Amino acid sequence: MKIMKAIVVAAILGITSGQAVAEAFGYFDIKPAQPTSSGNKIEVVEMFWYGCPHCNQFEPFINSWKKRQQADVAFKRIPAIFNARWELHARAYFTAEVLGVLDKVHTPMFDAIHKQKKTLATQAALAELFARHGVDKSQFNRSFRSFAVNSKVNWAKKLTKSYQIDGVPTMVVAGKYRTSASLAGGHQQVLNVVDDLVKQERR
Repeated sequence: MKIMKAIVVAAILGITSGQAVAEAFGYFDIKPAQPTSSGNKIEVVEMFWYGCPHCNQFEPFINSWKKRQQADVAFKRIPAIFNARWELHARAYFTAEVLGVLDKVHTPMFDAIHKQKKTLATQAALAELFARHGVDKSQFNRSFRSFAVNSKVNWAKKLTKSYQIDGVPTMVVAGKYRTSASLAGGHQQVLNVVDDLVKQERR
Protein backbone atom coordinates (compact mmCIF):
# COMPACT_ATOMS: atom_id res chain seq x y z
CA MET A 1 0.00 0.00 0.00
CA LYS A 2 1.36 3.43 -0.89
CA ILE A 3 0.64 4.95 2.51
CA MET A 4 2.44 2.11 4.33
CA LYS A 5 5.38 2.61 1.98
CA ALA A 6 5.30 6.30 2.89
CA ILE A 7 5.69 5.47 6.57
CA VAL A 8 8.65 3.21 5.84
CA VAL A 9 10.30 5.84 3.66
CA ALA A 10 9.68 8.47 6.32
CA ALA A 11 11.34 6.27 8.94
CA ILE A 12 14.36 5.77 6.71
CA LEU A 13 14.67 9.49 6.07
CA GLY A 14 14.15 10.37 9.70
CA ILE A 15 10.87 12.16 9.15
CA THR A 16 9.00 12.04 12.45
CA SER A 17 5.93 14.07 11.58
CA GLY A 18 2.91 12.02 10.53
CA GLN A 19 1.62 15.06 8.68
CA ALA A 20 4.89 15.28 6.73
CA VAL A 21 4.29 11.71 5.59
CA ALA A 22 0.70 12.53 4.65
CA GLU A 23 1.63 15.63 2.66
CA ALA A 24 4.45 13.80 0.87
CA PHE A 25 1.97 11.22 -0.36
CA GLY A 26 -0.83 13.47 -1.45
CA TYR A 27 -3.22 14.17 1.41
CA PHE A 28 -3.73 16.29 4.52
CA ASP A 29 -5.05 15.25 7.91
CA ILE A 30 -8.21 17.11 8.88
CA LYS A 31 -7.79 18.32 12.45
CA PRO A 32 -10.01 17.92 14.25
CA ALA A 33 -11.53 14.98 12.38
CA GLN A 34 -15.14 15.63 11.43
CA PRO A 35 -18.14 13.37 12.14
CA THR A 36 -19.62 11.45 9.23
CA SER A 37 -23.24 10.59 8.52
CA SER A 38 -22.92 7.19 6.84
CA GLY A 39 -23.19 4.85 9.82
CA ASN A 40 -20.57 2.12 9.84
CA LYS A 41 -19.58 2.74 6.23
CA ILE A 42 -16.43 4.52 5.12
CA GLU A 43 -17.65 7.88 3.91
CA VAL A 44 -15.99 9.39 0.84
CA VAL A 45 -17.05 12.92 -0.06
CA GLU A 46 -16.38 14.91 -3.20
CA MET A 47 -16.53 18.66 -2.62
CA PHE A 48 -17.20 20.35 -5.95
CA TRP A 49 -18.60 23.35 -7.82
CA TYR A 50 -20.48 23.18 -11.11
CA GLY A 51 -18.56 26.18 -12.44
CA CYS A 52 -15.16 24.56 -11.85
CA PRO A 53 -13.53 23.23 -15.06
CA HIS A 54 -11.45 20.78 -13.04
CA CYS A 55 -14.61 19.36 -11.43
CA ASN A 56 -16.08 18.95 -14.89
CA GLN A 57 -12.96 17.10 -16.08
CA PHE A 58 -13.03 14.95 -12.93
CA GLU A 59 -16.58 13.67 -13.57
CA PRO A 60 -15.64 10.68 -15.80
CA PHE A 61 -12.97 9.63 -13.30
CA ILE A 62 -15.25 9.80 -10.27
CA ASN A 63 -18.12 8.08 -12.09
CA SER A 64 -15.85 5.20 -13.06
CA TRP A 65 -14.44 5.01 -9.53
CA LYS A 66 -17.93 4.82 -7.98
CA LYS A 67 -18.83 1.74 -10.01
CA ARG A 68 -16.07 -0.38 -8.50
CA GLN A 69 -16.58 0.47 -4.82
CA GLN A 70 -17.43 -2.19 -2.28
CA ALA A 71 -20.55 -2.08 -0.15
CA ASP A 72 -18.71 -0.64 2.85
CA VAL A 73 -17.99 2.65 1.02
CA ALA A 74 -20.59 5.44 1.03
CA PHE A 75 -19.92 8.10 -1.62
CA LYS A 76 -21.45 11.58 -1.37
CA ARG A 77 -21.19 14.72 -3.44
CA ILE A 78 -21.40 17.99 -1.52
CA PRO A 79 -21.16 21.39 -3.22
CA ALA A 80 -18.51 23.62 -1.68
CA ILE A 81 -19.60 27.19 -0.97
CA PHE A 82 -17.16 30.12 -0.98
CA ASN A 83 -19.32 32.96 -2.32
CA ALA A 84 -22.79 33.88 -3.58
CA ARG A 85 -22.40 32.28 -7.02
CA TRP A 86 -21.20 29.02 -5.51
CA GLU A 87 -24.15 29.14 -3.12
CA LEU A 88 -26.56 29.61 -6.05
CA HIS A 89 -25.25 26.45 -7.72
CA ALA A 90 -25.27 24.61 -4.39
CA ARG A 91 -28.95 25.53 -4.05
CA ALA A 92 -29.57 24.05 -7.49
CA TYR A 93 -27.85 20.82 -6.46
CA PHE A 94 -29.79 20.51 -3.23
CA THR A 95 -33.05 21.47 -4.96
CA ALA A 96 -32.45 18.60 -7.38
CA GLU A 97 -31.72 16.32 -4.44
CA VAL A 98 -34.89 17.33 -2.58
CA LEU A 99 -37.00 16.88 -5.74
CA GLY A 100 -35.37 13.54 -6.55
CA VAL A 101 -34.10 14.67 -9.96
CA LEU A 102 -30.32 14.66 -9.51
CA ASP A 103 -29.93 11.96 -12.16
CA LYS A 104 -31.75 14.20 -14.64
CA VAL A 105 -29.92 17.49 -14.06
CA HIS A 106 -26.47 16.83 -12.58
CA THR A 107 -24.64 16.21 -15.86
CA PRO A 108 -26.69 18.82 -17.76
CA MET A 109 -25.59 21.41 -15.19
CA PHE A 110 -21.95 20.73 -16.01
CA ASP A 111 -22.68 20.60 -19.74
CA ALA A 112 -24.59 23.88 -19.75
CA ILE A 113 -21.68 25.70 -18.15
CA HIS A 114 -18.69 24.03 -19.76
CA LYS A 115 -19.99 22.96 -23.17
CA GLN A 116 -22.74 25.46 -23.89
CA LYS A 117 -20.93 28.35 -22.10
CA LYS A 118 -23.94 29.41 -20.03
CA THR A 119 -23.26 31.15 -16.72
CA LEU A 120 -26.38 29.90 -14.90
CA ALA A 121 -25.95 32.94 -12.65
CA THR A 122 -29.60 33.47 -11.69
CA GLN A 123 -32.42 31.46 -10.19
CA ALA A 124 -34.43 32.03 -13.37
CA ALA A 125 -31.68 30.54 -15.55
CA LEU A 126 -31.49 27.51 -13.29
CA ALA A 127 -35.27 27.11 -13.32
CA GLU A 128 -35.16 27.13 -17.12
CA LEU A 129 -32.52 24.40 -17.18
CA PHE A 130 -34.53 22.24 -14.78
CA ALA A 131 -37.65 22.81 -16.88
CA ARG A 132 -35.83 21.55 -19.98
CA HIS A 133 -35.29 18.31 -18.10
CA GLY A 134 -38.86 17.80 -16.97
CA VAL A 135 -39.05 19.75 -13.70
CA ASP A 136 -41.96 22.15 -13.31
CA LYS A 137 -40.67 25.72 -12.78
CA SER A 138 -43.08 26.48 -9.97
CA GLN A 139 -42.03 23.32 -8.18
CA PHE A 140 -38.38 24.27 -8.65
CA ASN A 141 -38.92 27.79 -7.34
CA ARG A 142 -40.81 26.59 -4.26
CA SER A 143 -38.01 24.21 -3.37
CA PHE A 144 -35.13 26.54 -4.20
CA ARG A 145 -35.66 28.72 -1.09
CA SER A 146 -37.35 26.07 1.05
CA PHE A 147 -36.39 25.20 4.62
CA ALA A 148 -35.01 21.85 3.47
CA VAL A 149 -32.71 23.43 0.89
CA ASN A 150 -31.71 26.25 3.25
CA SER A 151 -30.67 23.67 5.84
CA LYS A 152 -28.58 21.76 3.33
CA VAL A 153 -26.91 24.96 2.12
CA ASN A 154 -25.98 25.94 5.68
CA TRP A 155 -24.62 22.43 6.26
CA ALA A 156 -22.50 22.65 3.10
CA LYS A 157 -21.09 26.02 4.20
CA LYS A 158 -20.06 24.54 7.53
CA LEU A 159 -18.43 21.52 5.89
CA THR A 160 -16.50 23.72 3.47
CA LYS A 161 -14.93 25.37 6.52
CA SER A 162 -14.57 22.35 8.80
CA TYR A 163 -12.98 20.25 6.04
CA GLN A 164 -10.57 23.18 5.49
CA ILE A 165 -11.33 23.18 1.77
CA ASP A 166 -9.23 25.61 -0.26
CA GLY A 167 -10.19 24.46 -3.75
CA VAL A 168 -12.21 21.94 -5.72
CA PRO A 169 -12.53 19.14 -6.51
CA THR A 170 -11.44 17.92 -3.09
CA MET A 171 -11.98 14.40 -1.79
CA VAL A 172 -12.57 13.77 1.92
CA VAL A 173 -12.23 10.28 3.40
CA ALA A 174 -13.88 9.29 6.70
CA GLY A 175 -13.95 12.92 7.83
CA LYS A 176 -10.23 12.55 8.57
CA TYR A 177 -8.31 13.15 5.37
CA ARG A 178 -8.58 15.43 2.35
CA THR A 179 -6.83 15.13 -0.96
CA SER A 180 -6.98 16.74 -4.38
CA ALA A 181 -5.44 16.51 -7.82
CA SER A 182 -2.98 19.27 -6.95
CA LEU A 183 -1.79 17.31 -3.91
CA ALA A 184 -1.82 13.88 -5.53
CA GLY A 185 -0.62 14.83 -9.01
CA GLY A 186 -3.70 14.32 -11.18
CA HIS A 187 -7.29 13.12 -11.34
CA GLN A 188 -6.52 9.40 -11.37
CA GLN A 189 -3.79 9.83 -8.78
CA VAL A 190 -6.17 11.48 -6.31
CA LEU A 191 -8.48 8.47 -6.56
CA ASN A 192 -5.51 6.17 -5.98
CA VAL A 193 -4.83 8.10 -2.77
CA VAL A 194 -8.52 7.78 -1.83
CA ASP A 195 -8.33 4.01 -2.40
CA ASP A 196 -5.29 3.78 -0.13
CA LEU A 197 -7.03 5.78 2.60
CA VAL A 198 -10.15 3.61 2.32
CA LYS A 199 -7.96 0.51 2.74
CA GLN A 200 -6.36 2.14 5.76
CA GLU A 201 -9.79 2.75 7.30
CA ARG A 202 -10.72 -0.90 6.82
CA ARG A 203 -7.92 -2.08 9.09
